[in-house]
Amino acid sequence: MNSTTCERVVSIEPTAIRAWSEARMIFAELTDGRVIGFPADRFRILKKATDSQLKEVTLRLNGHSLRWESLDEDITVPGIVAGNFQLPYESDDGMLRRERQPFVRGRKREQ
Repeated sequence: MNSTTCERVVSIEPTAIRAWSEARMIFAELTDGRVIGFPADRFRILKKATDSQLKEVTLRLNGHSLRWESLDEDITVPGIVAGNFQLPYESDDGMLRRERQPFVRGRKREQ
């Protein structure tokens, strides 16, 4: 008699338990203990926001989304964990920096 064991892999999307803004950086503490941060300037609407508007960040959808009510802006936590930003990184000197692109065997991986 043969038997087969099947394991089910469950993927849990990252969620936040806290979010805040400090010096034009947005931070989120995740349920797994990680703290992630990104420059507000990586998103069009946040780039134009004042520091006090950025501080109005709240959590929505059980921690799956960051929300700025006065800006009518929502950003998903899984999206920022994955590095999905609208704008390229710009350093303090105003220079655009290229982000490293994934490569597979010398060829750029299609995304």
